[in-house]
Amino acid sequence: MSESRTIWSFNGGLHLDDHKSESNGRPIVDLPIPAILTVPLQQHIGQSAEPIVQVGDGVKKGQMIARAIDFVSAAVHAPTSGTVTAIEHRPIPHPSGLSDTCIVITADGEDRWDELPEPMTDYTSYSTADLRERIRWAGIVGMGGAAFPTAVKVNTSGQRPIDTLIINAAECEPYITCDDRLMRDQSADIVDGIAILQHITGARECLIGIEDNKPEAAQALRAAIAERGAANIDVVVVPTLYPSGGEKQLIQLLTGQEVPSQGLPSSIGVLCQNVATSAAVADAVLRGRPLISRIVTVTGRGAQNPGNYRVAIGTPAAFVVEQSGGYSSDVDRLILGGPMMGFALHSDEVPVTKAANCLLAAAKAEVPGPRDAARPCIRCGECARVCPAQLLPQQLYWYARSRDLDKVQDYHLFDCIECGCCAYVCPSHIPLVHYYRFAKTEIWTQERDRERSDIARRRHEARQARLERLEQERKARLRQKKEALEKKSTDAKDDPKKAAIAAAMKRVADKKAAQSATAEQTPEE
Repeated sequence: MSESRTIWSFNGGLHLDDHKSESNGRPIVDLPIPAILTVPLQQHIGQSAEPIVQVGDGVKKGQMIARAIDFVSAAVHAPTSGTVTAIEHRPIPHPSGLSDTCIVITADGEDRWDELPEPMTDYTSYSTADLRERIRWAGIVGMGGAAFPTAVKVNTSGQRPIDTLIINAAECEPYITCDDRLMRDQSADIVDGIAILQHITGARECLIGIEDNKPEAAQALRAAIAERGAANIDVVVVPTLYPSGGEKQLIQLLTGQEVPSQGLPSSIGVLCQNVATSAAVADAVLRGRPLISRIVTVTGRGAQNPGNYRVAIGTPAAFVVEQSGGYSSDVDRLILGGPMMGFALHSDEVPVTKAANCLLAAAKAEVPGPRDAARPCIRCGECARVCPAQLLPQQLYWYARSRDLDKVQDYHLFDCIECGCCAYVCPSHIPLVHYYRFAKTEIWTQERDRERSDIARRRHEARQARLERLEQERKARLRQKKEALEKKSTDAKDDPKKAAIAAAMKRVADKKAAQSATAEQTPEE
């Protein structure tokens, strides 16, 4: 624990068996590339990426295959060389088992790199805009699970200046050790990434928050910091308590400051990034490599060979488990993430994405559930006691259950980080977090519907205004034409020359008429 810094505390939390030793004992192992990779276009918060390849195209490793089309979006790159064999809906890792658009690549086995951008080794000579653009090109998102595009998060222009950069190395969820191994095996990359992030954001200091159950990782980071002489980076060890790795909770632990309700850390001069994100930033800036792989923890009693593996994005979860040693006879379900915030996969054929940090092959005794049928809430208050966000979970439950979406927001639903502490201690076995996720989804759906309705209304009003304008313009043209004709006729009467011509033409016409009349009166001979 850091001797020179005060460690603050947050409300609630749980002491859980961490189950870290099952998987953190060996170095990271690189898994082979599978024959077929399925790369989802939506691996992040925000707008899906747009494909820029077609079926039948050959691609190389690191080649961009889908571009970001909105400010909050992230590009997607080919994890290996091969051929695009499909662009279609495929199952993706999602609690509901949803499908989404994916680019399917059949690997050619050569794993050939595409031509990559020049490394920005002397990154301090580049502008912050250039560095953000490199991060955006690389498709980096928050790898701690949030998957928010990093280029957007580090763009602090127009905001309060960032004073403190916090690197989230807590990894508080039980069983997950991918960050732990990354810190031990690639600590230099993490420190390089921190220096780049500090240069971009202008952060005066950096605090690396790490739980005290990772002494080897803390020591490795300290050694890397000392080697680079980075005096403004400090490793701060905090007590192991779930969920100290929550962004707001870690900020409070390290600085004593609370992020305002529904506010951002930048509002108090803080920016938070995950250790794996920091390493990815170093890879993109110093080596010109996009985010095409990540470290995944395979663990649980249902896994034959728990450990940490570097996996290409798009690799099927079943392939990862198989290559790591396969399932044991104890496996009950495969969970993506940890036992507290993860969710059971409907199929192990779904691909690994940028945010996939753990495949927990759980035995029935490890993650009991679905537990006994939920019983009525007895208002014991245990859920409020452990809530790290200081919410009233039982009130949120009642209003979410009755679909009172206005009321549930009054009780700060969107401050809930879905850590699962409330459901863990609930004696009635009520799946509280499921209700909160349901309410959030309903609210987001209503907002999207309202936004679409507003867009349709604005388009209808614009069309009506355009038709009205065209009608007014047509009437104006007719009026101008009529006025022009009338003026022309008036002008002809007033002009002596034109009047003489008209009189001459009239005399000629009268003479012809008279001659015709005389010819008709003359009798035939």
